Amino acid sequence: MNGTTQLALTGLVNILISIVCIVIVWWILLGMRIEFLFKSNRVVQARALMILLSIVLGHQLATFFIDYLGWSQLMTQLFSG
Repeated sequence: MNGTTQLALTGLVNILISIVCIVIVWWILLGMRIEFLFKSNRVVQARALMILLSIVLGHQLATFFIDYLGWSQLMTQLFSG
């Protein structure tokens, strides 16, 4: 596989990992009652906070997995020669 194809495949995998992590964090946050932290009738602000938290926390989780994947690929070079 040439370098361009490898770079494109890595980018696609990173995007998919990021989206999956954001969806997982969103699913977790749906189980929480964040609306109680807000004044009454502020459901829109609570949902906006949930979206922002999902993006931020999902990105952090995805970054961990992407880094771990990269480090594990580097480990193969340690024993290859």
